[in-house]
Amino acid sequence: MAKQEYVEKNKLWLEEKAKEAGVKALEGGLYYKVLKTGNKEGRRPNRGSVVTVHYIGKTINGKTFDSSRGGVAPAFRLRDLIPGWIIALQQMHIGDKWEVYIPADKAYGKINQPGIPGGSTLIFEIELIGIA
Repeated sequence: MAKQEYVEKNKLWLEEKAKEAGVKALEGGLYYKVLKTGNKEGRRPNRGSVVTVHYIGKTINGKTFDSSRGGVAPAFRLRDLIPGWIIALQQMHIGDKWEVYIPADKAYGKINQPGIPGGSTLIFEIELIGIA
């Protein structure tokens, strides 16, 4: 598949996903679906927070390119992550588990990453476990 065709396929996939029941919009062209609701009264992280999360990352063809499942949940400084994670996690509370759909321009853009062709819309299942 030609690069431009791949990019268009990913954009179309995201447009269709946005129309599904239960899918909500976030800023920056991101969408998400709530899989589990945590403590709505609890804290939310900010850009400077260190977040502990479990996650699974996939491309739109369902191929998993990264996962923390099966191991210890990693901790990350939020501001060091891709823009899509920064946007989504700042809206989450501890205990929330979302499936987040991130357009390429809020992920890795046109740059190829291991297991992720440039221009990919990414799907992440993210569970926020802790905030430091």
